[in-house]
Amino acid sequence: MARDIQKRLQSLDARRRGNDRSEMTFDSAREVRAGVPTLESYQKRSASTEFTKYALGAMQAVGTEYTRIGVEEATRVGKQLAAGLEKLGIGVDFRLQGSVPCDIHIRGASDVDLLVLEDRYFRYDSDGVKAKRGEYRHPVSYDTLASLCNLRDQSEAILTDAYPAATVDTSGAKAIHLSGGSLRRDVDVVPSNWFDTIDYQRTGWEADRGVQILDKHARERIKNMPFRHIERITDRDRECGGGLKKAIRLCKNVKADAKNEGTNIGLSSFDIASMLWHADVPALTVGVAYELAILAEATRFADYLACNHDEARQLLVPDGSRAVFDAPEKLEALTLLSLELDDLSEKVTREQFPTLGKIPFQQINEALRKAHIAA
Repeated sequence: MARDIQKRLQSLDARRRGNDRSEMTFDSAREVRAGVPTLESYQKRSASTEFTKYALGAMQAVGTEYTRIGVEEATRVGKQLAAGLEKLGIGVDFRLQGSVPCDIHIRGASDVDLLVLEDRYFRYDSDGVKAKRGEYRHPVSYDTLASLCNLRDQSEAILTDAYPAATVDTSGAKAIHLSGGSLRRDVDVVPSNWFDTIDYQRTGWEADRGVQILDKHARERIKNMPFRHIERITDRDRECGGGLKKAIRLCKNVKADAKNEGTNIGLSSFDIASMLWHADVPALTVGVAYELAILAEATRFADYLACNHDEARQLLVPDGSRAVFDAPEKLEALTLLSLELDDLSEKVTREQFPTLGKIPFQQINEALRKAHIAA
């Protein structure tokens, strides 16, 4: 389907303002719009150059007020759940995972992932230093998998009772999805337990501590390292002056708008963030002064990987748990993303340098790296 920049600008604005979800209640919609300026800064900076306006807007972080509301709703759900579980003698910890705590979400009304972690026990890697020193004493006498399944069952019952006006979807394998009613944001509640990795036993840093998420359909645990992922994305972002997270948001917005136009790019937010974590740090750092350089580097890197599948297959996600492109379909999706970025880069370059004729790729890249947009 042809790319329509007017529709993309409208979709981008709706996403950022939290107006893109048709199922949102009136009160929720009014809440997310409260205090939001009529025009955002990116819309003023490039008022007459629409592709440039889109590229700049797609990079920006969602407003802090939107994010605050999401965290508040997850906290509220957590308090309700903790109170109900405490009556049953079940203690839990809570943590956020995913795009919201990493600040790479692109929706004003983004779903929030809330980990509900058993605090009565934890599991550990027997090859870690603490395990070898015998520091893990007092093993529990019960089946911890059965206990985790019980946590899921009890959480479903408590949340269904606590939010009678909301939709509490318990069909998911890993998460209980809450939406509607009094909730201003959708919340995914994810029952899990702590897992002390080899690295965590050595460092004691929570970023090195794993979690095991319950798949209730398979009745098995799935190991995850959400805090390491967030830390490594954030550390790399600091290295390049905020350029990495801008590149991630840009690609996620491009993916969302391509889908609206009929092109499904089968890469998750995690995949996109993990891919761009490997992009060139100095090139992204240029974006501190020349913001369109971030578009240039995202395009260059996606094109390079799309043309060099052997290189792409070697890339690991930031926590080291798997390859980024661990299925052939993801390489096909990478090609679609690179084509979308190619088109956007060319259109932006023509806006910035209208006297240029047919533009070779290298010239597009260099032009974007030098294009200055007034703040």
